[in-house]
Amino acid sequence: MHDTNIVSRMAPHVPRYLVPFHPKSVSHYFTDVLIIGGGIAGLRAALEVDPKLSALILSKEQIQESNSNYAQGGIAGVLDDEDRFEDHAADTITAGGSLCDKKVVDLVVQEGPECIRELIRWGTEFDRVDGRLALTREGGHGRDRIVHALGDATGKEVIRSIVEMVRSRRNIQIWQNEFTQDLIVHDGVCRGALASDEKHGRTLIWAKHTILAAGGVGQIYRESTNPSVATGDGIAMALRAGAEMRDMEFMQFHPTVLYIAGSSRSLITEAVRGEGGHLVDRSGYRFMKDYDARGELAPRDVVSQSIVSQMELTKHPNVYLKLDHLDADFVRNRFPSIYAGCKKFGIDITSDRIPVRPGAHYMIGGISVDTNGATSIPNLWAAGEVTSSGLHGANRLASNSLLEGLVYGKRAGRHASLGALAMPDRFEAINLQHPVAGPSEPLDLGDIRNSLKSLMWRNVGVRRDARGLEDAIDTIEAWCRYVLPHQFDHPAGWELQNMLIVAQVMARAAILREESRGVHLRMDFPQTDDTHWNHHLPLRLSDLP
Repeated sequence: MHDTNIVSRMAPHVPRYLVPFHPKSVSHYFTDVLIIGGGIAGLRAALEVDPKLSALILSKEQIQESNSNYAQGGIAGVLDDEDRFEDHAADTITAGGSLCDKKVVDLVVQEGPECIRELIRWGTEFDRVDGRLALTREGGHGRDRIVHALGDATGKEVIRSIVEMVRSRRNIQIWQNEFTQDLIVHDGVCRGALASDEKHGRTLIWAKHTILAAGGVGQIYRESTNPSVATGDGIAMALRAGAEMRDMEFMQFHPTVLYIAGSSRSLITEAVRGEGGHLVDRSGYRFMKDYDARGELAPRDVVSQSIVSQMELTKHPNVYLKLDHLDADFVRNRFPSIYAGCKKFGIDITSDRIPVRPGAHYMIGGISVDTNGATSIPNLWAAGEVTSSGLHGANRLASNSLLEGLVYGKRAGRHASLGALAMPDRFEAINLQHPVAGPSEPLDLGDIRNSLKSLMWRNVGVRRDARGLEDAIDTIEAWCRYVLPHQFDHPAGWELQNMLIVAQVMARAAILREESRGVHLRMDFPQTDDTHWNHHLPLRLSDLP
């Protein structure tokens, strides 16, 4: 078994702050609650801040650029009279590979429906049939319990309505195109963050309480459904600040990503299979029943791993989704975005096969949080994909991500607000500083970034083994030695540094877990080992020698 301190080899190369600053030479801003991230978790958190308090949301790009906005499938919740909380919880735990925290699962499942009803009251237009919410089913669910909007663009509609609600609150400000470099921690307590933009330069933002909701790391992989902003910034800044992380080996790969040379890797929602779509190989053979009795409705880890096996068996770079046995009008109306997107490449999804293969989709591991979203650092809270809450275990059940963002965003926002209310106003800038480093050789950032993405896809992807993981660790370590000490003055450099830190921790966590569980498939340890590995794997840089 590998030494659990293997991660310590990277610690000397990780700087505490990405950029130099001095309190006398930067701007200062004070707020009661600072929220880093403009996805569903961060937006929902902001709405929970007491009106007597000021809240500031930092968004790396435009507020619509988040994983939440691109979510297609929907939000899972017990909204049908025939459904039960116990059934949703059981489906979540079954998919989670024995690592779900039952208390957390029960909490999220039970609080979820009210969060969905709140969205409806705030103007979210979910799809309906005869006036009733249209519920669908996705892989791993035993019942139709997923609400969706605009057919296959749920995230877009949800973010639209919740952004409108946030903008209606006078106490909430949104700073867009603001890159958050680091959390500010003094005497063991989070005091805010350092951020910058092209217009104002660097700003020290002092906050009574801070909520980190900058999730998404998919861009560290060559194949990913995530938008370009998903470079692991939230996890990386939390690591540098000393927060405890866990389960960083668990990256979920979505089984069906549109695979066309020259195109973006667009997600083909799991709802396509939920509505009856078939997976076939290059010869038209429907292969999923060969791997799992549930066929196309097996959980995502099973389907992704089955597709990779079938691709290898047929020596073909992808498999295909087939919908020509379904009613053409239904398909066009149910999946308008996918229909339009595929049409651009000459594919009519009502009659043609859709080329697909797995892609990095959702980070299951992240910052350790309790049921209120509290992290290991006082006055720092976290919610959404940046966290490891215990809901997903080793494999996230379809459409539980937006659900978690709503429930934990609400909880983190409420408790950060209560904490800020209990603190007096004190506008003090602490004398923290990080000096300028010496000059460094210029780097081809694009080359390193592309090499990292290819390496992670090849060695820390759907299939893993010790040899490939060791190669990934050594190669990333070499890059870290000369990239991390570099002080950049632009987002491309900061993103690359964050990607390297997160990729290194993910690879090291993956080599430590010597078993296969959920989304973590070790070809050299193909069995689940409950005797030694039925537990979470915590990692924290500050605890290492």
